[in-house]
Amino acid sequence: MKTYLTLLLLLLSSLTTFGQDAYLKVIAKKGDGIYTLLRRHGLDYATHLNTFLELNKDNLGKDNSLFTGRTYVLPSGSSGTESSSKAIVATASKTAAATKGMDVSLFGEKYARVEIRNQQLKGAVYYLTSGHGGPDPGAIGKFGSYELAEDEYAYDVTLRLARRLMEHGATVYMIIQDPNDGIRDEHVLVMDYDEVNHPNTPVSRSQRERLRQRTRAINNLYAQHTGAYQRMLAIHVDSRSKGQNIDVFFYHHENSAPGKKMAETIHQTFTSKYKRNQPNRDYSGNVSQRSSLYVIKYTHPPTVFIELGNIRNDLDQKRFVIANNRQALANWICDGIISDYKSR
Repeated sequence: MKTYLTLLLLLLSSLTTFGQDAYLKVIAKKGDGIYTLLRRHGLDYATHLNTFLELNKDNLGKDNSLFTGRTYVLPSGSSGTESSSKAIVATASKTAAATKGMDVSLFGEKYARVEIRNQQLKGAVYYLTSGHGGPDPGAIGKFGSYELAEDEYAYDVTLRLARRLMEHGATVYMIIQDPNDGIRDEHVLVMDYDEVNHPNTPVSRSQRERLRQRTRAINNLYAQHTGAYQRMLAIHVDSRSKGQNIDVFFYHHENSAPGKKMAETIHQTFTSKYKRNQPNRDYSGNVSQRSSLYVIKYTHPPTVFIELGNIRNDLDQKRFVIANNRQALANWICDGIISDYKSR
């Protein structure tokens, strides 16, 4: 019996060792974090983070940092080669043919499940880019003792819009992505600097290069969808004097009739929504030409540039810091997009 138990323990030990060896082992490079390491080997951060932490729990530094030169075990599913994951949020119109829903990790755990409601936007391709990101937080507003960063609030509204468009069968590309934020319901969205540009490229520290990065990404994707109905929306938050209360307004290229039409249709949707939901309030949002803006001037799809309000104004801040209001912004933009698509 003693001999049998000894052999059993040896067998189990060998099986455990074999199981560990079956995982791919990689060496952390200087500057690597868990996200960078997983991305380099074709692994989705949100999907594989917990498994990575469990596999390497005795080999991590403070706040789960990595040690340069140390060997780490990757979760199964890695390719062993460096590859950039595509920045497609989802191709809802294709997926919906086989299922009524899908999981999108970019939206975060709470909102990852997307139920396909209908196919009102089937055949439409949308490129969504939120303003600033990476080393550039954009405009900053004060909310009590907290700072509000433009890029965080523009990104949250853009994510919510992407999800809504997918629910209606659209193909959606998020050009700026944050791998670990997801859709957030907090009032104060913590500022960070880890956003990436399609296809998983670090956001440049140069303002002009940042704009070039996103326009290149959009134009490359646009070429891949030649012949399809394609539109681009850039979502920002404005910064003006603290006392200036402004409404949502829209820009388009002076020579883009489709861009102008979409901007005007979304604007009309906002006008009707305010009349219905706040009948005692005048809505002063407007549509105008702004061809000098880089992303309007150089991106190939018809483009609408949206400013959601003044991040320094106390009244406008309520439009951003309340999660339900951020969702309402996304819903109304989506409703306008659907109306625009139906009238093509």
